[in-house]
Amino acid sequence: MKKLKLSHGIVILILCTGLQGYAQFSGWKEKALQAGAALGAKKMGLDQVLKKPESITTSFEDVDQTGSKLPDLLVVKNAQPLYLLPKATEGGYVLCDGFYEMSAKSYCLKAGTFAPSQGDGYMYAPTLGPKQEIVTTILKNGEKHPEIKQHNIQELLWAIIARARFADFSGQLKLTAVALLSTAELTHLEGGMLGVLPASIMNQAKSKLPEAVQNVFEAENNIRQMVANGNYTYAEMEKYAIIAGMAPVRTDIPSGIWTLHPDGYYIRYFPSGYAITKVQLYVPKTLLVTGKRIVYDATNDIACPANVGSQRLAQTNEPLNPDYTIKLKSTCK
Repeated sequence: MKKLKLSHGIVILILCTGLQGYAQFSGWKEKALQAGAALGAKKMGLDQVLKKPESITTSFEDVDQTGSKLPDLLVVKNAQPLYLLPKATEGGYVLCDGFYEMSAKSYCLKAGTFAPSQGDGYMYAPTLGPKQEIVTTILKNGEKHPEIKQHNIQELLWAIIARARFADFSGQLKLTAVALLSTAELTHLEGGMLGVLPASIMNQAKSKLPEAVQNVFEAENNIRQMVANGNYTYAEMEKYAIIAGMAPVRTDIPSGIWTLHPDGYYIRYFPSGYAITKVQLYVPKTLLVTGKRIVYDATNDIACPANVGSQRLAQTNEPLNPDYTIKLKSTCK
């Protein structure tokens, strides 16, 4: 009898203290993470799961359409490269009057939605939600770390949007997070996040959600599952984040519509997929007549689709294929 107890105790001791070492051979770590997450979700209860806020809440309802202009009411003339404008120390570009444009890196901020398609109307909206500061910091610091691939930053953003816990991060995902965020910000990633939801909770939750939201909710859970397992490719995560096909176009908000930015200039977006967005700005001369300093800093901007089934696109100050041999024609003061 004593022998049996001792043997049983040793097994428990190994499970408790040596799980990580044995996991690399047997997959126990992944199973333990999933089991722990499922247990946490059950303890939390369905109501609490449904009340968990989205990491980023920006929607088309946050777009201020006051002063917007249809594409043919503001014709672009002699647009200059936006990236040639003076850089602001706090990030972004100091604006001068005239038309400017730039194709820059952009990121998907809505899993379980359609990629941008020709004809989609996008308008400016601010980044809102509990993880707004985290997302903005990632986009700012991404510019300072050109060695980090855009795909790696996109994976991190998808994990945050899906409300994956930092404790579940591993491999390249964890390396990217540690490179772009401070210790305090990494700790903040734990707050308000979800574990992997078991099928029973998922099915109950989906039945209580509007049909349009169900795909997003399921896609986020699939991404959390991938993060917890730690064994996935970018293409596999992208498959859950990006729905195949095309969302129906809203004809009342056409492609190329201008938003009047709160700072007084006009802005519009032309996405190429979700990873590249061409942004155009028109800065009226009257806006700067008093000598006011206005900075375009894209890292808190979202190109927001009028169609709720399409992706929100986080913007950056990082131009793609810039040509710095071109000379700026505007005289910036």
